[in-house]
Amino acid sequence: MTLAPLLAEIAACRICADALPHQPRPVVRAGAAARLLLVGQAPGRRVHESGVPWDDPSGRRLREWLDLDPADFYDPEQVALVPMGFCFPGSARSGDLPPRPECAPTWHPPLLAAMPDVGLRVLIGRHAVGRYWSGAQRALAEAVGAAAEADGDTLVLPHPSPRNQRWLAQHPWFVAEVLPLVRRRVHAALAHS
Repeated sequence: MTLAPLLAEIAACRICADALPHQPRPVVRAGAAARLLLVGQAPGRRVHESGVPWDDPSGRRLREWLDLDPADFYDPEQVALVPMGFCFPGSARSGDLPPRPECAPTWHPPLLAAMPDVGLRVLIGRHAVGRYWSGAQRALAEAVGAAAEADGDTLVLPHPSPRNQRWLAQHPWFVAEVLPLVRRRVHAALAHS
């Protein structure tokens, strides 16, 4: 299936409608020529309302981490923004609920197949890491470091949420050592666009 009809199907998806506290609003951006794939968790409340992926403080921090301006970040022919769950799952006591489990197995295989030029995957947060990285059993800090040291096609990042200040304070090497490498690899992947 080509990408345009697939994205139309995703926009109309209602497979988890009965489990959501609101109407489904799948949020995903992808282009057939994308070279960089960002796999996040699920849209938050602000993104659900705007319909724009990463349109919140987490997104601002992520763009800073990747050293991408909004024009490049939101260009689907360069960067595919594909969360584990496409709809806002609702809020819990200490943050958002986990991504709905229906999305990734249903939609990721055809989406990834329709983007053959992806050269670098960035897995953001434990849900994406758990599905797509072989080192998923490791603690997140170990997974971030191991993926950065590997010369493969996958990087691992903690979630850029402001709620992760504690993790960032406990792992100062992430900003000092890992982010410069992440930025180089992201820019190298996009240079092939």
